[in-house]
Amino acid sequence: MEQAIPNDAEVEQIVAPDSVAEVDAVIGTGTQQPIGSFRFWFADQRWEWSDEVAAMHGYAPGEVEPTTTLLLAHKHPEDRDRVAGAITTMIENGEPFSSRHRIIDTAGYEHEVIAVADLIADDEGSVVGTLGYYIEITDIVDEADEALAESYEGRETIEQAKGALMLVYGLTPDQAFRLLRWRSQESNVKLRALATQLVAELRPLSNEMPNFRTRFDHRLLTLHERIRND
Repeated sequence: MEQAIPNDAEVEQIVAPDSVAEVDAVIGTGTQQPIGSFRFWFADQRWEWSDEVAAMHGYAPGEVEPTTTLLLAHKHPEDRDRVAGAITTMIENGEPFSSRHRIIDTAGYEHEVIAVADLIADDEGSVVGTLGYYIEITDIVDEADEALAESYEGRETIEQAKGALMLVYGLTPDQAFRLLRWRSQESNVKLRALATQLVAELRPLSNEMPNFRTRFDHRLLTLHERIRND
């Protein structure tokens, strides 16, 4: 897979359709989902995108085959070198791809996302790839989030968990709560239980620098596995 950063002409060709009609044909008129998944396989350096991730970039399901060149072409120019460095580190060291950056879709709209990921191992325990999620954190007013947070018991613990997410990922309080709520829904575990587990696991992580971000991603994506069902 090509790892070179595209030049400006290549970026323009990839992300700029010729007409508004073409944009509508690509992304449609429905509401895009704010969360999507991706996989990267180390052996052949192959990306896989869910339909939601494709939509974040402005593409219809199955319209494009994701590559590193295409992925980098959609990064905000100010973020592109940093993301390229993260991808190079991932490939060279066999680490998960984690980042906070901006995507420019085919219509020219900006999407701010965080990528959280964990490693994929085969049946023998060998690391073969990374599985992760793009969570769009573009500021959107979501009054229901705050009302939902107020309704949960154990709000103090939820606030602590939100604070951790804000610190690690640089999120606003609303964005942190949406991220925590997503993990609750995706893992089918009560939000309060996830928040309690996350707070309990924070202290040991502080002694695991400089790999704190990678280890934090792993803990976030596997919290539900260490919570006993009520």
